[in-house]
Amino acid sequence: MRLEFAPLNIPLRRRLQTTAVLQWVFSFIALAQCCLAGFVLLLLSDWWLLAALYAGWLWLDWDTPVSGGRRWEWLRQSSLWGLFRDYFPLKLVKTVDLDPKNNYIFGFHPHGVLVAGAFGNFCTEATGFSEQFPGLTPHLLMLPFWFRVPLFRDYIMCGGLVSSCKASLSHLLSRSGGGNVAVIAVGGAPEALDARPGALTLQVKNRKGFIKMALKHGAHLVPVFSFGENELYDQMENPSGSTLRRVQNRLQSIMGLALPLFHARGVFQYSFGLMPYRKPINTIVGGPIPVKSKPSPTNEDIESLHEQYLQNLTDLFETHKTEYGYSKDQHLNFT
Repeated sequence: MRLEFAPLNIPLRRRLQTTAVLQWVFSFIALAQCCLAGFVLLLLSDWWLLAALYAGWLWLDWDTPVSGGRRWEWLRQSSLWGLFRDYFPLKLVKTVDLDPKNNYIFGFHPHGVLVAGAFGNFCTEATGFSEQFPGLTPHLLMLPFWFRVPLFRDYIMCGGLVSSCKASLSHLLSRSGGGNVAVIAVGGAPEALDARPGALTLQVKNRKGFIKMALKHGAHLVPVFSFGENELYDQMENPSGSTLRRVQNRLQSIMGLALPLFHARGVFQYSFGLMPYRKPINTIVGGPIPVKSKPSPTNEDIESLHEQYLQNLTDLFETHKTEYGYSKDQHLNFT
């Protein structure tokens, strides 16, 4: 493999952008493991009392990730995320105003490898979510597993992440007064296995749990499509039925986590590494689908709303695709 090294005269601003994204990649890939190891080492050291005190706090605080979380606005508004935004660059595009008197479910598509668009737009203020949608508070849902990791759980909650379990979603959508947004990467971990440049396959056809929850609580549905999300990483070929895909599916069913074998560029060279490519991400927030509360929705209610959601998602993609690099003959594929 021929190495293409980064030039030495790169402006300081771009180097800072790379550093900001590097710490984000580290947070996604290795920070949880480091936090767990640090907690265990502290427990086994002479400072074990600190670990014991934290364990007590953890027990008392166990339900916070399913009760709206605990965000820290200082961290969400840190200038670090402005550098993160400018690396790609990342942009949030509003198509209509959203009434803060309602609660919403944002269906985020596609998942991508590391959901960079969802994180940058809804876990930070780098793209101005609060300015564009005044009165709304976004909460990105994440697998419950991560909120069981000591220390790491506290860090991710600072950005507004909450557990993706039903109890957590119900808590957000049942809050009186409105103004809550539950952001769900509908395709989930399995969709990450198909995330590669040019991919337009979304795993949403059989995912109807969020539809049922929207009906139960009367939460309006908003399709969100993030153009460029799948362009950030290459991935080893793993077509359906291949040995690699079978292994990945098996591990995903056991662990609940997808393990895509992805790669892109490095910090000091452009040939390989785990840093994402500098590709623009444009996250388009569509119009809301009004939903009336039905505490016991029927299968017909769920199917009807699901079909409407898929149609609105399709319309959102078709309306904006040529503006963001797709041709007229490219269309979404639902599985």
